[in-house]
Amino acid sequence: MSANSKLMEMLCGYAAAHQHPFNVAVHLVGIPTIMLGIFIPMTWLSFDFQGVSVNLAHLTAVALFVFYLTLDSVFAVVFLVMALLVAQLAATIGALPPTMAWTASAVAFFGGYALQFVGHAVERSAPVILKHPIQANLAAPFFTIVEVFHLIGMRNALFAEVKAQLATPTTPWPHPGHSGSDLNN
Repeated sequence: MSANSKLMEMLCGYAAAHQHPFNVAVHLVGIPTIMLGIFIPMTWLSFDFQGVSVNLAHLTAVALFVFYLTLDSVFAVVFLVMALLVAQLAATIGALPPTMAWTASAVAFFGGYALQFVGHAVERSAPVILKHPIQANLAAPFFTIVEVFHLIGMRNALFAEVKAQLATPTTPWPHPGHSGSDLNN
């Protein structure tokens, strides 16, 4: 299996800074939590489209899905399902009294980011958000789905290709302190 070069470049860059199992685990929790924190206020901006209530969180999920389709259709579809579930939870929380909804949004947003920084402290690598904040925020939900596939042993050929590229000395991504020899070990 050969992935497109944009996908492979992104996967190698992500994998190089996310090898420690604790860091990966906190990202699997923290990134959807950050999404929840962002989606809660987005659910307050809604309209009806042919009898269906659509909000800004739904539109954001679909926009990310369309972007992710340029990388990988399977990961993109799984992301869309996850994002719409997060958007539904956000709408439920967003329907609470405003003080509770804002508090939940802030706790999710800042708590999710705190988890990312703790994970990177354990990893001993700088969070990508410090260097590339827009790219990091656009790509992070995608990488959550990628990590789930990796953890459950699906698409192993893709992960073997990433591992091989990280082991190649010409790969510019691995950071000091890691050999780049594995995605999460």
